Amino acid sequence: MLKKKSLFILSLGIMLGVFMGICGSVFAEKGKSDVTLENEALPFEDLRTFTEIFGRIKRDYVEPVSDKKLLEDAIRGMLSGLDPHSAYLVSEEYQELKEGTTGQFGGLGIEVTMENGFIKVVSPIDDTPAQKAGIKTGDLIVRLDDEPVKGMPLADAVKKMRGEPGSKIVLTVVREGAEAPLKLTLVRAVIKVQSVKSRILEKGYGYLRISSFQSGTGESLKEALANMKKENGSKLKGLVLDLRNNPGGVLNAAVDVSDAFLKSGLIVYTEGRIENSEMRFNASPDDLIDGAPMVVLINAGSASASEIVAGALQDQKRAVIMGEKSFGKGSVQTILPTSNGAAVKLTTARYYTPSGRSIQAEGIEPDIALANVKLESLDKSEFDPVKEADLSHHLQNGKAKETAKEIDAEKAKEAAEYKDYPLYQALTLLKGISIVNK
Repeated sequence: MLKKKSLFILSLGIMLGVFMGICGSVFAEKGKSDVTLENEALPFEDLRTFTEIFGRIKRDYVEPVSDKKLLEDAIRGMLSGLDPHSAYLVSEEYQELKEGTTGQFGGLGIEVTMENGFIKVVSPIDDTPAQKAGIKTGDLIVRLDDEPVKGMPLADAVKKMRGEPGSKIVLTVVREGAEAPLKLTLVRAVIKVQSVKSRILEKGYGYLRISSFQSGTGESLKEALANMKKENGSKLKGLVLDLRNNPGGVLNAAVDVSDAFLKSGLIVYTEGRIENSEMRFNASPDDLIDGAPMVVLINAGSASASEIVAGALQDQKRAVIMGEKSFGKGSVQTILPTSNGAAVKLTTARYYTPSGRSIQAEGIEPDIALANVKLESLDKSEFDPVKEADLSHHLQNGKAKETAKEIDAEKAKEAAEYKDYPLYQALTLLKGISIVNK
């Protein structure tokens, strides 16, 4: 009896130490909290149950288990039971997370979450092994190599997907509409994410693609807009902002992007239980494209920070939102470092659009809904009439030789844009708005 009592006191002491350590870190990071230990009694009966199970595992489990592993697993379980985005990050995972927000890390280039015990793809990142292998938003990953993911913690699955550049991994994917699971072989690489890409679609109309929101995205966007204006030779008549399959990222980057197109008003605000979780972000006076019409493209893979931007521009009547309903992640995660070099990723707030909409589990509804289709030209080769150019030894057009390559390149570009149905529709809408505004 004395031995059991000693075990209970020892285990309770360990748990209270862990609990106080985490709370201390939270308070150090976030300042004064409305919820303090003095206002709540400790749940001794529940802690008694915990220590009883802790003791049984230590005594009866088939193999010896260290106290560190048991307590670490308990913390992981405590956090994963809250929501899909709260997690305990050991020092290695914490470092990888910091690398991910700066735009370079190793792995497959895929943003994932947990759904019913399986890994669900939020979106593949542009120009990464995941995108090149054909991974799509909504795919459920059920096996990593030969190992089932059912019941595997998300952090462990992510760790397994990362590895040495050049090494291979086989993902077994269940996709809606597919008759059988797909096996896709991916080669890991160092993921260098170029957050912002841009180009002139045609004279006067710009295209801006943001693949993820990183710490430097705001500055990259300003540079891209300046380059497009220079290339265009004058200010833009309209802009397509492409946020499709953008899994989100840094909150401040989303604010910077929204602010680039708004002269005033609220961008986003957050509300939570602790004092510092309540924040409001307002636009500064400059609009970098001088009020030119905008179309924002979103789809089911547009999440988190992408939804902040789309929601702000929609509520402020600054842009037309086009595409599919977005993912619906309207919560804010705060990284709370702990004294052992690890960190807790904890959901501390919900964010709201300027009109007060919570996007959590709802998403952004587009102003103009578009089906997820891809345009393909019909094969008319059997019906093409014979032309002069098809005749053997036909006379060449001398001037045509000089510009053939340029014409072919332009046709290829136009064909690619036409096949991207949402982009084609966005450009058409911008042209219509420009005509009406003349």
